[in-house]
Amino acid sequence: MIETSIEVLTIIMLGGLLLGVMTGYPLAIVIGGIGLIVGYTVFGTMVFDLIYARLFAVLNNYVLAAIPLFIFMGTMIGYSGIAEKMFAALYLWFGGLRGGLAVVTVITGTILAACVGIIAAEITMLTLIALPAMLRRGYSKSLATGSICAGGCLGILIPPSIMLVMYGPMAMISVGKLFAGAFGPGFVLSGLYISYILLRCLIQPKIAPALPAAERAVPFAKKTTELVISVVPVSLLILSVLGVIFFGIAPPTEAAGAGAFVSVLLVVAYRRFNRQVLKDVTLDTLKLTGMISLIAGACVGFTAVFIAAGCGKVVEELILAAPFGRWGAFVVVMFIMFILGMFISWIGILFIMIPIVTPIGAALGFDPLWFAIMMCVNLQMGFMTPPYAVAIFFLRGAVDPELGVTMGDIIRGVIPFVLLIMLGLTLCVIFPEIILWLPSIILA
Repeated sequence: MIETSIEVLTIIMLGGLLLGVMTGYPLAIVIGGIGLIVGYTVFGTMVFDLIYARLFAVLNNYVLAAIPLFIFMGTMIGYSGIAEKMFAALYLWFGGLRGGLAVVTVITGTILAACVGIIAAEITMLTLIALPAMLRRGYSKSLATGSICAGGCLGILIPPSIMLVMYGPMAMISVGKLFAGAFGPGFVLSGLYISYILLRCLIQPKIAPALPAAERAVPFAKKTTELVISVVPVSLLILSVLGVIFFGIAPPTEAAGAGAFVSVLLVVAYRRFNRQVLKDVTLDTLKLTGMISLIAGACVGFTAVFIAAGCGKVVEELILAAPFGRWGAFVVVMFIMFILGMFISWIGILFIMIPIVTPIGAALGFDPLWFAIMMCVNLQMGFMTPPYAVAIFFLRGAVDPELGVTMGDIIRGVIPFVLLIMLGLTLCVIFPEIILWLPSIILA
């Protein structure tokens, strides 16, 4: 074992993390390797007992069993055809507006967020359905791609969210409360996105022309029927998950099981279910669950060493010493989360940062639920800020090359939406009831 100061250890671990991530090696290898090497150097063979105890405590949490079930549910919904039907129905209602298809994309993303909860699945669906429709009708590539990325990212915030399921056990906060608290900011962001699209298209009408009247010449009764048919199945799925949680019928894990079962019934009802679909969904669920578990395990090991060595206290004291009191410290925490989001996946950020920043939030006197949701809203920016920017890469990977969409088009498109997330965070600071009102009503 080597004796060194806690401050030096903190610099080594955090600096090594950033350097390792920038090398391009898989996140789990980088984080797990740093945790083991530094831990063995400081604690010797005791580091294995330390990591095992922490890993067992976190991954043995019953609530986390909901993760594969929510992944299964979201993946199965992708095969149901619900997204296509919903987009087509909303298309008839909003197509007459300038920017109407971009608005429909955000609305579809918002509704799907309560069913899917997986960014990759939601952005891929929106890219395949909405992007060709917008570009064929003369929409700006940047506006079209930006609306898809922004609307698709809501799936990781609006419940049922895998991110919130993982956050709850680590911060010792009820997942049901996190679900209730996330609705307000999720809908606020959705509203900001729609308002921006409409305002920009009013100022620059050529970037998103209204659909020709001939395309919209559909009887009111038919439009209404199409909308009801597309929304009712989604409502049943949402009720099967969120309804049983908020009505106190079952906790999140059992609710996830109910949602997975209902998602299968919906695919059967839409006549899309077969043996190959079940096989593909199951394999996708296993792959994504395995990836999450691997990254989570590596991050838990890193965090266990980081906190046991006293590095967490160093970070806490540094942040608490920030100027302008508790709000200055809060801005520092948010800035750190924002920077990390540019380089590390949200899974790694959660498992590394939540054990560190949660005590800081308590020390600053912030409501734990409000503080937690603010961290999750902040992470929305990480999905759209390069170089990591998973939303951008998911869209780029799913887009048809014949459409001629470049990486530059996508990056230009997401910048305004990143600024809107910052505005949404500011609104939640000024009006904390955006987060706290619903939990106080339904979970009082």
